[in-house]
Amino acid sequence: MDYAELRRQTNTGWNTWDTSSVLSHVLLPYGFAIRLCLKDHAVEHVLRDALIGRRRASKEAKEPEIITPLLRSWDGAYTSLRVEYGETVFLLESAARGGEQLLLATPERFGTPAPALIAEACLLWGREGSVSKENGRLLGRFPDGKELEVFVSGESVSMPYAYSLSPSLAVTLDRPVAVSTFPCTAEQARALLDEARDALAAQAGAFGGNAEAYTAMKSCLAWNSVYDPEHDRVISPVSRLWNIDWGGYVLFHWDTFFAGLMASVDAPELAWLNCIAIVNERTEEGFLPNFGASFDYKTRDRSQPPVGSMAAMKIYRRWGGTWFLAELFDTLLAQNVWFFEHRRAPGGCLCWGSRSAAPPGPRRFERGSWGCRQGAAFESGLDNSPMYDDAVYNPETGLLELADVGLTGLFIHDCRCLEEMAQELGRADAIEGLCRRRALAEEALATLWCPEEGMFLNRDLTTGAFSRRVSPTNFYALFSSRVTDEQKRQMTERWFYAPEKFWGEFILPSITRDDPAYRDQDYWRGRIWAPMNLLVYEALRRAGLHREADVLAEKSKALLLGEWRSRGHVHENYNGGTGEGCDVENSDPFYHWGGLLAWIAIDAGV
Repeated sequence: MDYAELRRQTNTGWNTWDTSSVLSHVLLPYGFAIRLCLKDHAVEHVLRDALIGRRRASKEAKEPEIITPLLRSWDGAYTSLRVEYGETVFLLESAARGGEQLLLATPERFGTPAPALIAEACLLWGREGSVSKENGRLLGRFPDGKELEVFVSGESVSMPYAYSLSPSLAVTLDRPVAVSTFPCTAEQARALLDEARDALAAQAGAFGGNAEAYTAMKSCLAWNSVYDPEHDRVISPVSRLWNIDWGGYVLFHWDTFFAGLMASVDAPELAWLNCIAIVNERTEEGFLPNFGASFDYKTRDRSQPPVGSMAAMKIYRRWGGTWFLAELFDTLLAQNVWFFEHRRAPGGCLCWGSRSAAPPGPRRFERGSWGCRQGAAFESGLDNSPMYDDAVYNPETGLLELADVGLTGLFIHDCRCLEEMAQELGRADAIEGLCRRRALAEEALATLWCPEEGMFLNRDLTTGAFSRRVSPTNFYALFSSRVTDEQKRQMTERWFYAPEKFWGEFILPSITRDDPAYRDQDYWRGRIWAPMNLLVYEALRRAGLHREADVLAEKSKALLLGEWRSRGHVHENYNGGTGEGCDVENSDPFYHWGGLLAWIAIDAGV
């Protein structure tokens, strides 16, 4: 196996590959799409590009759409979601098998006159071929001689104001409607879909008490997995909404490794694809950028938390494949060396930074954050964390003058995971350097222990004083083998279980509850984030604190299931006090790394 072969195997078949609409089902490699649209007569516009989590303009507005994701497979063998638009609510299910595609729209509520379901035939991404409408069918023809037919059950109706730009068929949605690549009635479709749904439900059932959490994680990641025509690959961006905003695709560094980790539960190909995709976004200097986006837009001034080797080794331990480790190793090793050489401050601890020498690109996040304190905060992944409010940015070094416990702890774990990768690959040449860098980082981290507080604390390098602003990243010190049992006891008793610090019904808030910024509940100022929970969970496990790790896993699952059960949401972040995700506008309701809350529970077996 290699990456080229992996793409040949996965760039095929029917799935929801088109990032612009979850109602679009596409056949790869042809780029032939069946796009479903809805004309509700109470709404001015036809629903054509439907996305999960798009916000309503106001409570009274009848648009945009509300999409509730339900059970679905990774590969499109079965998908289901509920669509609400205007006065119409319908269930849309699909099944793909043996090269054929079947869709069934089942109305649950509609107004008068009844809405119309419109099926469009399109060719995406400039692919060669033709589409047409002939004798009540949609047709696709391709240069290799392949032909596709699309049938719609029921009587076609005229819909002259749908303004479709491609051949289409419309039918009144006052009863179940089947759209398929073979003649099929709605009743026949129902039987086929029941079979596909039951098979998928049985797969989820294998996860026992974590079946519901697994379903939420899988649904979110699978709906956000799309085809990237620029690089001819399947990827899992954080959210389709982010792709639309960025005009193509965007892959964030640690987010994408986490996507690979989540997929590794039972979709190794998707796990491999995502890890290799973000490694292939490396900069000319060899480090992985904060983000890589369409048209070669990427942050050449900064990186993000180095979690790639951890994700890679977890995926490898589950599925094997030294070819996969070999695809990643040299880049991840270069990234490790880059952090050591460019983010290490006097005294040996690591600091976040942003290089002012790098030319900024045209994107907003590049122009506004290049070579400054905000750029360094963006590198941490914790964009507006109170930890960095008063940190001094040194333009000469490109670093925040703050010895960072979290980064130093992650770097130690990165070294350790890369040592394991090197051993698996027979790369003895790399092990000595990794061991040396890890030992130096562990030695430096030991100097950040504050006995008075019972915690490893960030240190202001301009004053030498400890920072009393503590986030879950301070627990990443537990990745070091030099943390003593007494230090572990104080960290858990005085911080993990302390209600004024991190303990509560919902954990872990991104800053302590007694910090003034906690009340903001704005992004990294007090809200709960799945990647923080994951990394603290891993650090607790590494330190042998299994009881605390299991408690964190149980509470993480409960947090995820709250809004999944009520709204079908998997949030970017959650309120530290109430566990809500929808209480603020800047928490994407369907952001894939929220599923890490389920991954923790599955890994822990709680």
